[in-house]
Amino acid sequence: MTFTVLVNGRPHDTEPRPGQCLRTYLRERGWFGVKKGCDAGDCGACTVHVDGEPVHSCLYPAVRARGRSVTTVEGLAADDGELHPVQRKFLDAQGFQCGFCTAGFLMTAAALEGEPDDLPHRLKGNICRCTGYRAIEDAVRGVRHTETPGPGQTLGASPGAPAGRDIVTGTARYTFDVDVPGLLHMKLLRSPHPHARILSIDTRAALAVPGVHAVLTHEDAPATLYSTARHEDPTDDPADTRVLDDTVRYVGQRVAAVVADSEHAAEEACRRVDVTYEQLPCVTDPEEAMRPGAPVLHAGKGPEARIARAEHNIAGEVHAETGSVDHGFAEADVVHEGTYRTQRVQHASLETHGSVAWFEEGGAGRLTVRTSTQTPFLTRRALCALFGLPEDGLRVVTGRVGGGFGGKQEMLTEDVVVLAALKLRRPVKLEHTRAEQFHGTTTRHPFTVRVKVGARADGTLTALRMRVVSDTGAYGNHGPAVLLHGVKEPFALYRAPHKKVDAWAVYTNSVPSGAFRGYGLGQVTFALESAMDETARLLGMDPLDFREKNVIGPDDRLTCPTGEDEDLHIGSYGLGECLSAVRAAVAEDRSADDVPEGWLTGQGAAVSMIATGLPGGHHADARVRLLADGTYDLAVGATEIGNGTTTVHGQIAAAALGTTVDRIGVRQSDTDIVRHDTGVFGSSGTVVAGRAVLLAAENLAGRIEAFAARHTGVARDRCGLAADAVDCAGRRVSLSALYDAARAEGEWDEPTGEGHEPAGEGHWDGSPRSVAFNAQWFRIAVDPDTGETRILRSVHAADAGRVLNPLQCRGQIEGAVAQALGATLFEAVRLDDRGEVTTAAFRRYRVPHFADVPRTEVHFAGTTDTIGPLGAKSMSESPFNPVAPAFANALRDATGIRFTETPMTRDRVWLALDRQAAVGYAADRSEDGHT
Repeated sequence: MTFTVLVNGRPHDTEPRPGQCLRTYLRERGWFGVKKGCDAGDCGACTVHVDGEPVHSCLYPAVRARGRSVTTVEGLAADDGELHPVQRKFLDAQGFQCGFCTAGFLMTAAALEGEPDDLPHRLKGNICRCTGYRAIEDAVRGVRHTETPGPGQTLGASPGAPAGRDIVTGTARYTFDVDVPGLLHMKLLRSPHPHARILSIDTRAALAVPGVHAVLTHEDAPATLYSTARHEDPTDDPADTRVLDDTVRYVGQRVAAVVADSEHAAEEACRRVDVTYEQLPCVTDPEEAMRPGAPVLHAGKGPEARIARAEHNIAGEVHAETGSVDHGFAEADVVHEGTYRTQRVQHASLETHGSVAWFEEGGAGRLTVRTSTQTPFLTRRALCALFGLPEDGLRVVTGRVGGGFGGKQEMLTEDVVVLAALKLRRPVKLEHTRAEQFHGTTTRHPFTVRVKVGARADGTLTALRMRVVSDTGAYGNHGPAVLLHGVKEPFALYRAPHKKVDAWAVYTNSVPSGAFRGYGLGQVTFALESAMDETARLLGMDPLDFREKNVIGPDDRLTCPTGEDEDLHIGSYGLGECLSAVRAAVAEDRSADDVPEGWLTGQGAAVSMIATGLPGGHHADARVRLLADGTYDLAVGATEIGNGTTTVHGQIAAAALGTTVDRIGVRQSDTDIVRHDTGVFGSSGTVVAGRAVLLAAENLAGRIEAFAARHTGVARDRCGLAADAVDCAGRRVSLSALYDAARAEGEWDEPTGEGHEPAGEGHWDGSPRSVAFNAQWFRIAVDPDTGETRILRSVHAADAGRVLNPLQCRGQIEGAVAQALGATLFEAVRLDDRGEVTTAAFRRYRVPHFADVPRTEVHFAGTTDTIGPLGAKSMSESPFNPVAPAFANALRDATGIRFTETPMTRDRVWLALDRQAAVGYAADRSEDGHT
């Protein structure tokens, strides 16, 4: 029987391979709107309709589609391009951020009949990591949020994302949504041991598998040490890593790379690689790792590796004091001391890590790497250094990225893919599975923080001390930097004359930690804000009053034990407004009125501060060109990862050029189009790259107006840009006419990199920097019989400076709160006693679903920053940081129990309540004379 399937009305008659799922069958035929997110039917990104019924195509055997009609997201719209009603709703509500999950949600929502009800149940098969689900709910219900601002009205408005139509029609191109002729596939053999020396690798049986082209081992890899972490200054991180090493230091470390005609052949060859290991002692506890006699992970690595104390497994450390904490605690009337712990958390971006590399001109030309990264320019720099390539011999390009959250501020696939491409002179692809995301990438650093707080009876802080131990895992990527960042802003937020910190980032034989949203602040803020609440209770003070008495003010210096950053200033101060928003919510809250009988209720808040950019330089270049049709082309290096930089950059350029956002085309994240961009991390998309865009657009605006004045003979100060023209004292000259005139007169004869066209360039180095503030408040209810917790109300107040796009900024806050709630309530990367990850799938590692996330009320402080571009501040990372302590403080208020460890799972809550009840029962019996 012949095989035929109708896909979006087009017949396909290629027989599926044995065991092939419908998802890969569709993608191989160019239907790239069908996404790979989990491999197991857990995330819904691959949802399609089969004869009108939604299915997860990663679980649906392709052979079952014989004779059926399959509809993907590309087939929802009418033949004439008219969007399906659900596509229009998602576009109008901007029911997406990175957009990787959107096709799945669209296909699920399109199958709903009539007025949508019980959305938590209807959408339980789809995961979004970015939005916090409010935008998706509004989209399904037909709530419109996007606007179409006119000239001069773009700032403070909410225009939709430029890529919106591409996202809802499935035509936005992510990393692997390309067809590369002659593509080879890579699979990685990973270590089964937590610590071992490789004695030999026999590749003969693997090379005998039909279709296998190469098996690469440490003998094929450069001996150069580097860090997978990406920073503007590469010396910020220990150089402790090789592409392929002869020593493995955690279960899951790559041992060999197999390149073959198909993934199936590569996987089979991996199974046939014969490795002989000498197992070595391992250590998985960071406290034990620092003790004398512990197994040493990076023995023999010298000063060139930039490891603080390799012989003690210490990747980095911080020891500093201002004043005398002993004196400060002696002055205190009350002292709280406690130990707080945070767990490993996975970024869980729905698009996994991966790269494709190919040579132009059939193997003879320049090498191009297409990769899912937040740092294309830094990745190019690192690859060139590692393989001895000239920068003009390597191009790194990033499509739309399906989520980052810091996890793609690493070089985890590009190095080994380039190694294979250079060896074979063939195109090579490596795409991680979901399991590999857990075993072979990075996590948030687990922290153990011992906090000691001293205060006088009137509530004035006298001393703060912290002892911090961070588990950096087997490699030190980001370890020292996360540690240092984590102990800076939390200390600086509070005034205390005496402060001290001792902190260590420690190697263990476990999956490496890395950059994660908040970059250490979330872990330390959980500890400090919990401790502040306890100190307030010891004093009998309202916790908000206690904070208001001790937080820094607008004229205070930002001091912490590690010293002051000279370029860091309070460019605007909105913390007072944030606290006022919380107070107003508390005062008028009635959310506990309908709580079931017997449930406990409580409320709690927390605050945080973050620097709007990184110390030591964060650079961005931008170029804006006037095109022949009178529109503009904006080239910027920043990557779009769902943080909305593309939209905001277009708004900034439109404002400076007096036009509308639809007349600004944006090209980005390609090392060919601008000189440099450090990358999208450290909340830099608006405050660094946005500043470069502003400077470039202002430069071009000045050049256009100056030429218009000369061309028309009108005084320069009487010429002003409009949407598609220049108004010269009442005479309207179209931009396209000015373009032609300027070219004819040779006005712009100097090359711009794009020919001889009107252009402006801008550069920003990321300094000086400001600070942003956030406050989170929860009202919760707790069932003492089961440990179930319910969030009755969630309020977040943010000091974002001038909010350039309220819709987008609110979405960043909602998404950060949702992700932080996952880390607060149930997310945990769990390891066994050998350090092996045991939660390597979404059904074992639970991320928030629609039903788990409350709608968060967002309030913006009315500040305008004196440092950020057009008064704006960053707001991608900071909303994450106060969520866990605010919830813990609410849980303490409800139960009387201080929970000192995340996640605060239902079973932990129940066990603590049960222990509390048992203690109370024993006390009652004792009072009654029982023993």
